[in-house]
Amino acid sequence: MVPDFLTIAEASALIAKRQLSPVELVQSRLMRIERLDGKLNSFIRVLGDEALAAARSAESEIVAGRGRGPLHGIPIGLKDIYETAGVRTTGHSHLRLDYVPTSDAETVRRLKAGGAIILGKLATHEFANGAMTPDQPFPAARNPWNTDYQPGGSSSGSGAAVAAALCMGAMGSDTGGSIRNPAGFCGTAGIKPTYGLVSRCGIFPLSFSLDTAGPLTWTVEDSALMLDVLAGYDPNDQASAKAPKVDYGAAAHRPIKGMRIALARSWYEGVTPDMEKGIDEAVRVLRELGAIVEDVTFPDIWDYHICARVIITVEAHAIHRQEVIECPEKFGYTTRRRFQLGAFLTAEQYLSALRFRRKLQLDTRAAMRGYDLVMTANHWGAPEIFKEPQPIFHFLDKASLTMPFNVTGQPALTVCCGFGSDGFPLSFQLAGRPFDEASVFAAGAAYERATPWRLRRPTL
Repeated sequence: MVPDFLTIAEASALIAKRQLSPVELVQSRLMRIERLDGKLNSFIRVLGDEALAAARSAESEIVAGRGRGPLHGIPIGLKDIYETAGVRTTGHSHLRLDYVPTSDAETVRRLKAGGAIILGKLATHEFANGAMTPDQPFPAARNPWNTDYQPGGSSSGSGAAVAAALCMGAMGSDTGGSIRNPAGFCGTAGIKPTYGLVSRCGIFPLSFSLDTAGPLTWTVEDSALMLDVLAGYDPNDQASAKAPKVDYGAAAHRPIKGMRIALARSWYEGVTPDMEKGIDEAVRVLRELGAIVEDVTFPDIWDYHICARVIITVEAHAIHRQEVIECPEKFGYTTRRRFQLGAFLTAEQYLSALRFRRKLQLDTRAAMRGYDLVMTANHWGAPEIFKEPQPIFHFLDKASLTMPFNVTGQPALTVCCGFGSDGFPLSFQLAGRPFDEASVFAAGAAYERATPWRLRRPTL
């Protein structure tokens, strides 16, 4: 068997039946990384020997009847802001090139406890904020659908590696869309969980009140299986919530007949014709599956965007202020300028943004009354081509379609809905009520099962 393009769910079932070895699975990924990642630069560091040792241990445990669940023996990658004991964690920055944590991030600990195998550390925009520029220590990750283009950020390596089947799942972070942007541009699934559902302990922070951690995978069901292991209260994360335990893997198989979905069409007016057509077709499919999809008016997309940008800019500056003052030359130029921008915002403006955030949360909840989910576009169109110089503050030009759900804290999932005439993936978002990831997964997985898009992979 050639396991290159198996999903997590498929590989897990074969491993449980002793028809696939975790060692064979890891070897296949390492071979693909060696053969293909020179074109993508998705991995900063490959942990080949460690991964093979973990695979052999997983195989022994499974043969002995001590299986740990669907992730046991599954190779995944980590965005290089996740601390890993004894393994350098750089944040894609000269500032942390020699930083070796003594313990794992809580999410990494949970993944390992579930039997997942860590293949290596993945490229990111510097500290999950700066653009990919030549003054950073590692080359920029590239989009596997066309390597002349960017894969989206800041979880750039995570999106590229999963789409190219270099790993079966990857961890990203999402403060303003940094899981969903690369998921959309690379054609994968990606879930930003409810704020507080997944621990951020041991993950480099960007914005304390907005940061979330979550997985990118090839299918929605695979994201659900990863979240089963990741979700749960962590007393060491002050924002962690005590939410009821949910079987997300099972939720991905729920029927969606009668589910009510609010379509936020006004948010994505101006997307490419291909994107609009792809979303219209996705609406048709969801209706055929029994969901009720209706146009609903939400607050202006720019309100969410500006609110979140003020919060991110101030909080990121507070986190990195001392280093920006003492050793600015160690940051990439774009990263430094973005962090410095926070010095020009006042406490009054920050507090106003926090108050406005609460209003947007209430207004969004009111607009969702009577609906289970919100549906909208994931991004405006094709990813940007690699070019120099890159705009430092490009995010001021156009409102982010992912930002509303960072402001509200709701779970939001990226789902591929076809391909444009340029060959790039098209994607929409499904967002649910806080802590209702189950409904989000149900709708996303039902759509994937009814469409052929998961059969198409990039050719490298």
